[in-house]
Amino acid sequence: MFIIVANECLQKLGASQQTLTALEKTRLPSKDHLVAMSCDEDPYVFSSDTLPSDRRFLPPLANGLLGWRVYSNTMHMGGVYNGEGGRCHRADVPCPLTVKVETDEAAQHTYSLDTHTGIFTHTLSSASVTVTQSLYSHRYYPNLMVMEILLVRQMTSEEPIPVRLVSSFTPQSKDIVFESGPDYKGGSHIQGKVTTAEFPGGSCPTVHLIWTHIPQTLTLLPEQSQARWGFILVVANSLDTAEANFDEGLNLMATGNLRPSHEKAWKELWLESQVEVAGSERLCKALIGCMFYLLSAFPSIHDTSSSFGGVSPGGLSNGGDGQDYWGHVFWDQDIWMYPGIALFYPKLARAVLEYRVGTIDGAKDNAQKQGFKGLKFPWESAVSGREVCPEDIYGQQEIHINGDVTLAFQHYLYLTEDLSMFTEGRGREVIYGVADYWVSRASWNPEDQKYHLLGVMPPDEYYYNVNNSVYTNTVAKFSLQFAVELADRLQHPAPKDWQEVAKHLKIPFDQEAQYHPEFDGYIKGHPVKQADTVMLGYPLGLQMSPEIRRNDLEAYEPVTDPNGPAMTWGMFAIGWLELGEAAKAQHLLEKCFKNIQGPFQVWSESSDGSGAVNFLTGMGGFLQAVLFGYTGFRVQKECLAFSPVLPKDISELCVRGVNYLGSQMDWLLRKDEVCIILREQANSAGNTQSCDLQVILKASATKIPLTPGKPVTFPPEPGCVCKLAVTSSCWPL
Repeated sequence: MFIIVANECLQKLGASQQTLTALEKTRLPSKDHLVAMSCDEDPYVFSSDTLPSDRRFLPPLANGLLGWRVYSNTMHMGGVYNGEGGRCHRADVPCPLTVKVETDEAAQHTYSLDTHTGIFTHTLSSASVTVTQSLYSHRYYPNLMVMEILLVRQMTSEEPIPVRLVSSFTPQSKDIVFESGPDYKGGSHIQGKVTTAEFPGGSCPTVHLIWTHIPQTLTLLPEQSQARWGFILVVANSLDTAEANFDEGLNLMATGNLRPSHEKAWKELWLESQVEVAGSERLCKALIGCMFYLLSAFPSIHDTSSSFGGVSPGGLSNGGDGQDYWGHVFWDQDIWMYPGIALFYPKLARAVLEYRVGTIDGAKDNAQKQGFKGLKFPWESAVSGREVCPEDIYGQQEIHINGDVTLAFQHYLYLTEDLSMFTEGRGREVIYGVADYWVSRASWNPEDQKYHLLGVMPPDEYYYNVNNSVYTNTVAKFSLQFAVELADRLQHPAPKDWQEVAKHLKIPFDQEAQYHPEFDGYIKGHPVKQADTVMLGYPLGLQMSPEIRRNDLEAYEPVTDPNGPAMTWGMFAIGWLELGEAAKAQHLLEKCFKNIQGPFQVWSESSDGSGAVNFLTGMGGFLQAVLFGYTGFRVQKECLAFSPVLPKDISELCVRGVNYLGSQMDWLLRKDEVCIILREQANSAGNTQSCDLQVILKASATKIPLTPGKPVTFPPEPGCVCKLAVTSSCWPL
């Protein structure tokens, strides 16, 4: 009844030709042709004939190590900060590729960002020549940035055609004292150290730049119909690494593989994930932009250096002194950006966890300074894990960060069953250390016989020094429970206090109004800054009745600051989708479009364009509204649950590359059916081994085995994907 082999579904999800041929004999009568996913113009290419008037909204080009906003004089390198404590910020690095192309003739200008390939181009078209300037941060070789110039003659002429390269580069930085080094194989070289370490006794990173000489003029000779030039920039922490990468860049140019190797790496990334909708070109482009900029902030899937420096709200291209949160890493990484990446890329998810593991010593120091045991992850983190927030109150009170970090570890384990991350990878030290912190931080209250967390700041930062933030207490409870679960899996005796505090930790609830107050003493109707209590249902997964879920949404939606941070409305949208209220969800999600600053789909933190730029946090929340809202995906202990709901204007949603327990799945959601194809060749991460999977539909308990390459189709109703031999139920009690 539910197992339908549909050729149309296979084609839609990009199945192999061999699979299509094998199934041709079983093809069923097809429905009307699908609405095309793509529009007349490629939704992956963002183009304009003018640059944005506010240069902050020029597109960033990043690759997980280097980040640069095109035409900016400065760039940044992951893990390179200057300043001690609250003065710590991403160190500005001068960019030799800050070059604009000019011609003597009047020309038509086109600026394009091709997210297929991560290449920004400026094209000048005049009567005699077409000039194309291409810029990119190399996706496979992360120490490399590239500029290419192509001149193509447009009319028969024996005249040389000159083109000016106007550079605003100066080899100086207010954060790094640079000195010139000897040229290397024709490349200019400067080197320097940041002036101030992150903490007393800490190291000051060294930065080396080597780049090919960029002339002031390029000329298309009379006998040439076209000509191409390539310029490379290498940024590295050591001379050996810089020279080795410069050698690699020269070799790639000599063999013609510089650009192809970059484009191949982006193609590999997009094969692992795609999120597209039919019915809304605007939504489709927004989702592509979100995925592109988020992926740009992460390292290569081939990276083995373990040097990833985390993801800050504005990404690598931003975060200088006093700008875009100084390039620090917040809960934004673990709660807002991570889930949409972890669903597709186990390796990139693990990189986030390894970043947190690398800050364990700093987290231990933070806890000790507060007078508590275990680990206290910083509200704002750089390299060491010591608190670098400029204002002490956030580091002291916004302690929900601890539970946010452990939730990312928990989801990784449920998605991959990769226990090596917790053993050799030291993940258990994070989970156990956070549990010890909660136990020492909680206070027993004899009046209500509950543990309390006193003097905290909730995610809603309009309030501070409050008791029992409902979000903080809930995420603490769940991280304690996960510590007990992990200890059991690893056969490690868990302290009784972990379970005791988890069991008796107060979760504020108003019995009369049947809703969750944000904290003890919160007055219903008072303004809130951003999504807070509504996050209990998702992403925390606190079980509650539909009535209570609705009451929470209705209590907080009208009092949430309309000018608050961009990620908020995605969480409200997910809540309404849980209740089947797709129209309400879509209305809220559409508020986010005010934060997308055209033409390059760059987000601002606030809808008026203010706040952090290239606001990855907002992009992550928006992406989750579709990935976990429309699909109803929930990462649970023994299954990936789903409950699809599509808004009226969206005829279909295609999600390719969902990675679960070592297998990859492609999903096609329509109003009247869901189609899943298990990929024939899955990519495993770490020690993850793929296993046999099945779909179980909740209402009928129908079980549908998933066979690689063969689609299954069923009505759009709640269900789950789990191991074929699963014995316990995934459904919430």
